[in-house]
Amino acid sequence: MMTDRRKHQLAGAAGGLINGLFGGGGGMVLLPLLTKWSRLEARAAFATCVAVIFPMCCVSTVVYLWEVRPALELVLPYLAGGVAGGLAGGLRFERVPVRLLKVIFGLFLLYAGVRYLLW
Repeated sequence: MMTDRRKHQLAGAAGGLINGLFGGGGGMVLLPLLTKWSRLEARAAFATCVAVIFPMCCVSTVVYLWEVRPALELVLPYLAGGVAGGLAGGLRFERVPVRLLKVIFGLFLLYAGVRYLLW
């Protein structure tokens, strides 16, 4: 039987792999596993997911900057908007009902999946 520690490590590895391959999206893997394996309530799972994804994104960023060398003049406007959106979402997080968070997350995954399939 797999230990909780091993499950958490495998979930982290899966999230990191997805994050590294697609430049984000590790939360698609981690959020369901955080609620199932760690038995976190939904709001805590969302917050924990963000806390775990942040360092993964930092690692992916370094690798992409080193290997792909994206045009920084294209990156900066997205970064500015992302910081503003992240701040706004983080400040409102406690006020959004958990059910709505789940619906928004599910709709985002559905939209992203369809978009990628048709792209």
